[in-house]
Amino acid sequence: MRASQFLISTLKEAPADAEIVSHRLMLRAGMIKRLSAGIYTYLPMGLRVIRKVEAIVREEMNRAGAIECVMPVVQPAELWQESGRFGKMGPELLRLKDRHERGFVVQPTSEEAVTDIARQEFKSYRQLPRNLYQIQTKFRDERRPRFGLMRGREFIMKDAYSFDRDAAGAQQSYQRMSQAYRAIFDRFGLRYRAVAADSGAIGGDLSEEFQVIAATGEDAIVYCPGSDYAANMEKAESAPPAASLPAPAQPLVKTPTPGKSTCADVAALLGLPLKRTVKSLVLATGDADQLRIWLLLLRGDHDLNEVKAGKVPGLDAGFRFASAAEIVEHFGTQPGYLGPIGLKKAVTVIADREVAVMADWVCGANAEDFHFTGVNWGRDLSAPDLVADLRNVVAGDRSPDGKGVLAIERGIEIGHVFYLGTKYSVPMNATFLDEDGKPKPFEMGCYGIGITRLPAAAIEQNHDERGIIWPDAIAPFTVVICPLGMERSQAVKSAAETLYDELRQAGVDVIVDDRGERPGVMFADWELIGVPHRVTIGDKSLKDGQLEYQHRRDSAATRVAAGEIAAFVKARLNDK
Repeated sequence: MRASQFLISTLKEAPADAEIVSHRLMLRAGMIKRLSAGIYTYLPMGLRVIRKVEAIVREEMNRAGAIECVMPVVQPAELWQESGRFGKMGPELLRLKDRHERGFVVQPTSEEAVTDIARQEFKSYRQLPRNLYQIQTKFRDERRPRFGLMRGREFIMKDAYSFDRDAAGAQQSYQRMSQAYRAIFDRFGLRYRAVAADSGAIGGDLSEEFQVIAATGEDAIVYCPGSDYAANMEKAESAPPAASLPAPAQPLVKTPTPGKSTCADVAALLGLPLKRTVKSLVLATGDADQLRIWLLLLRGDHDLNEVKAGKVPGLDAGFRFASAAEIVEHFGTQPGYLGPIGLKKAVTVIADREVAVMADWVCGANAEDFHFTGVNWGRDLSAPDLVADLRNVVAGDRSPDGKGVLAIERGIEIGHVFYLGTKYSVPMNATFLDEDGKPKPFEMGCYGIGITRLPAAAIEQNHDERGIIWPDAIAPFTVVICPLGMERSQAVKSAAETLYDELRQAGVDVIVDDRGERPGVMFADWELIGVPHRVTIGDKSLKDGQLEYQHRRDSAATRVAAGEIAAFVKARLNDK
């Protein structure tokens, strides 16, 4: 490729609304251009990166035995009504009608469409297992699209779906995909972790996320440095407390706490550690006729994990935070002074594991400007109705596998694998005839990779003050040749053309910058764009029989004999 024939559209400054590094650099490097909120045009430079990501994903999916197809972006609402997701999914599912008033959706994923294929095409157990995948545009109507391609509304995703005759076969398909994902992300040259995850809106049981490690990541990754344990924050289990419930050592006292409505303020007023306090969170289920109020108790220095709360029996069908009126009706006071003692109406009390073994703790007294100190289970109030793991883990907690303590780092989700079971096949009546001649529902798995999110994640992990630093595998070009003054020097032009031809013939993805730009502009553009390998050719160095090679991470150039430069570059490519 010659730069004069390509679209190079770099900017000195990023637009003011570009919030994170990858968004700023992709705009400045001329890889994307905003068309609307959360919707971007992929310019030629960015599209080259995306196509390389797709190629690697496609190779490894094919190697794992998956079969490529393409499903429509716009899908009939009837399919989504069959699965039950049409009503359950929120406004992020874009619903629309055609001129005949028939309902459609713009696909965020394709479980329904692929299950429809399976129930028509896979009639017998002899046709199983099967895995169908696509690389296709998706749309999710994010309430607040941000961070460029990291959280856009329109994006490209690879989604695959496996179909098996039983759970054992489905788990083998899951493991096959899990290993394929590791091969894919290894080839990208990124630092990542595979972590246990919650399945979220897609559903299912067994689930694993693949997270690129980056300080700007939205997700918290919990892991044990001394073992293989890793999970996202939603899934990470807090180990049961090692200690048992101590005996009371303090009397119960209703203590004035004027104007102190938070655990932190109360602890400071009383001169106590925050972990001696207990916070009260009030949830509600059911409608007005069947209203049920739930009081969740967590240690003052811990945070509620809503995913874990949503798995508690009784809350697993959905919950909301109670209204101010409901709180006053049941507790007799506004939030800030709530607790489990002296309730006006009965509530269901659920204590986090840590709270269940606390003694002499502090909580609201259900009276404004008062808290109880010296609270103890058994003596001052009955045992909780239920004890559960309700909290987010924190760094330093014991690892659930007993092999050390937990650490936390930030990550960006780029892939997710699910074992779905029969979540879609049963409601959609997707069956096959088993060996006994009887119909059985497919056991399914679902596997996604964010094709357009992955380049943004790679940039978050690989950049400096000058711009992007692409891994070789997904760089828009692997090598750039920068001839200095080639329009004035036949020797420079000839050397550039010779090297360009030799690298192209060797299969190297190379571009020669023949735009005639000044050296400073030329170097700044390619450092911003992030091409990993650069060869500079100038009159002065040529006279000495030398060219300059510099990797994007190198602080200085390396002088290489002109006759050896092609072999040198190819050797460096093989090292990466």
